[in-house]
Amino acid sequence: IPEQNYGGNVQISCLLPKSTATVSNELGAATGQSAEYLATDHKLTWNIKKFQGGTEATLKSRVTLSSPVTNSANVKKELGPVSLTFEIPMYNVSNLQVRYLRIAEKHKAYNPCRWVRYVTQSSSYVCRF
Repeated sequence: IPEQNYGGNVQISCLLPKSTATVSNELGAATGQSAEYLATDHKLTWNIKKFQGGTEATLKSRVTLSSPVTNSANVKKELGPVSLTFEIPMYNVSNLQVRYLRIAEKHKAYNPCRWVRYVTQSSSYVCRF
């Protein structure tokens, strides 16, 4: 993201193995972030309220499994994918701009405003291992 923009409501989630017993999280120095493990869904969720462009954020998680691992390949198959949702206000990736808009039918119930709001939203951003 360009440095003058920010990502809002950033949520990163990752599925963990079914044999996960506990998860301890260590967040970086940035403020406005939280991480939690949802045991019922076997999912680790990391939320960042506002992510400034040109910066980095870190999360270190220690996962403890309830049973010893006999085959690490099976545990790796249960891990992931990592999914990301975010919103970047006032940023347009395609640089498409609305220069002129004409409303053909005028209704008394509709009062148009004279501004355009550009928002970039993620719909399905997934990284598989």
